[in-house]
Amino acid sequence: MKQKKKIWFYIIGTFLLAFPFHFGYDIFPNPVNAIFFPVNESIWEHMKMLFTAYLWFGVIEYPLLKHFRQDTKNEWFALWICSLLIIPIFLLLFLPIYSIIGEQMIVTIVLMFIAIAITKRIQFQLLDRVHDYRNLNILTLILVVISYVIFALLTFYPPRASLFRDPQNDTYGITEKR
Repeated sequence: MKQKKKIWFYIIGTFLLAFPFHFGYDIFPNPVNAIFFPVNESIWEHMKMLFTAYLWFGVIEYPLLKHFRQDTKNEWFALWICSLLIIPIFLLLFLPIYSIIGEQMIVTIVLMFIAIAITKRIQFQLLDRVHDYRNLNILTLILVVISYVIFALLTFYPPRASLFRDPQNDTYGITEKR
């Protein structure tokens, strides 16, 4: 498979995985799932969804990269970096438009796709680097755990900021009501 086709496959796969992840907590409401899936319609909870979809598709992606003989020496670290990077990329695209026109689902979905595409390109750039960051791959597991601890804290104890406010129910996080 040619490089461009592979990248499109990974972009579309990550994009499609985000949709069932949107409903993960609704289908299986429990505190553990609250760490990984959105618990409300706040912008922040959707960033958690993007992070999780991106990271979890990477687990699917890894054996495929090896199968297609793509260099995977930096895969796990690149995946974690890009799982984080998708958050500010999406917010930089989304927030200016949101402040002008409000929530428009089709616009949000298109911007999500664009953010995934940009981030996947960066991920493949990191994979193609000459340097071998395999030692960082070991550290990556710890960084993923820390990331989810932060997501858990911000889900169960969110700050009272607009990014964390569910506009549909005027709530914050999983249990707090305004």
